Amino acid sequence: MATQFGDRIRELRVKQQLLLRQVASKLDVDTSIISKIERGERPIKKEQIIILAEILKVSKEELLTLWLADQLYNVVKDEKLANEAMKLAEQKINHKKRK
Repeated sequence: MATQFGDRIRELRVKQQLLLRQVASKLDVDTSIISKIERGERPIKKEQIIILAEILKVSKEELLTLWLADQLYNVVKDEKLANEAMKLAEQKINHKKRK
C-alpha cells in the first residue's frame, strides 16, 4: 500500500537521479528495505528520517510530517469516527500548545 511518505521519498530520489542502492548505502540498509519503504510495505525508524532528509536535500520537518500522517492514518483508517476523533485530537494538541 502506497504511503504519502513513501511516494515523496521515491519522488525526491528519482528527481535527484539517485538509485535505490545509493540511498540504501548512505542509510546503511539493504536496497530492498528502501524499496519497501517507498512502497509502504516497511516502516522506517524515526531516527533514519533525519538522515534521509539530508540525503534527499529536503527539510526533516516535511518528511517527519508525512511519516506521522501515515502513522495516524494507519491507526484510524477503518474507524467510522476517525474524522471526529482527529478533530478532538487536534483540539487537544492546540490546547496543550497554548499552555
